[in-house]
Amino acid sequence: MVDVTFGLDTFGDVPEDDKGALMSYAGAIRQVVDEAVLADSLGVDVIALGEHHRPEYAVTSPETVLAGIAGRTSRIRLGSGVTVLSSDDPVRVFQRFATVDALSGGRAEVILGRGSFTESFPLFGYDLRDYDVLFEEKIELFAQLLREEPVTWSGTTRAPLVDADVFPKTESGHLDTWVGVGGSPQSVVRAARYGLPLMLAIIGGAPERFAPYLTLYNRAAAEFGTTAHPVGMHSPGFVADTDAEAKELFYPRYKVIRDRIGKLRGWPPLRRAEFDHEVEHGSMYIGSPETVARKMARSITKLGVGRFDLIYTAGSQPASARIRAVELYGAKVLPMVRELIAQ
Repeated sequence: MVDVTFGLDTFGDVPEDDKGALMSYAGAIRQVVDEAVLADSLGVDVIALGEHHRPEYAVTSPETVLAGIAGRTSRIRLGSGVTVLSSDDPVRVFQRFATVDALSGGRAEVILGRGSFTESFPLFGYDLRDYDVLFEEKIELFAQLLREEPVTWSGTTRAPLVDADVFPKTESGHLDTWVGVGGSPQSVVRAARYGLPLMLAIIGGAPERFAPYLTLYNRAAAEFGTTAHPVGMHSPGFVADTDAEAKELFYPRYKVIRDRIGKLRGWPPLRRAEFDHEVEHGSMYIGSPETVARKMARSITKLGVGRFDLIYTAGSQPASARIRAVELYGAKVLPMVRELIAQ
């Protein structure tokens, strides 16, 4: 078993305040910073902020919030989860994360993704018909930028570069970069081709069904002659003092956002029985510290991953309950998981 890294991920879901009213977007962003500061103090390894452009979420610019977190923390790694590279510019993404890396003393990392939500494409003037080529070309350019040397590149989705030197450089000469993947084998192979670590978004169904993706990643890396890094996974969850409390805090608010998104995608409304089945047998890690720790340890052991991130917000769970969830994850869940996977 490789050493396992543990993270917390959020999209900056707008939470409720103590009176049950939704907080402002500004308040939600400050809440994320407070949660990251707490996670840092409790020994959580990574905080990863996802990019969304929908009314339910406050974080649209992860690296800006990470820069704020950098000034209030000392050890936790600061990442995106994910940066939608397809609707951004690779040069600017590199520059922004190199800046966070400088502010944090070398703690920045980026997870690049194609985007399971597509609001950013029309918002920033991109055509969804170019969904595949946008990511393919931009990750090719980003991989060259990671060498931190002058770049010559041309494609169809942005202006060419000729011997372009990009600043700032990172202090170490290395920016940790992952590729976030949902269920696409082609994306797994792409990560292996560039020799980048793979982060699997396991957000539904039995985690074991993703085992073939780890096999594919390792096999593809061997064929390309690149490095097969320990694979990461992230999944939704919520920790409270008891199983019942965790479910009741999480479910009704999660259902609101799940049904809102499902309506756009043609999904039927979520039923409580489906939710309970996912918590018991699928990829939701919801419950007391003991329950969550046991389930996390099983998934880590079965899949052999080297990183586990818990998406600890999914809806408007109260700010106070979110703080408690972070506290329990760092202080109780992680020590138990580490003990279980060491056995």
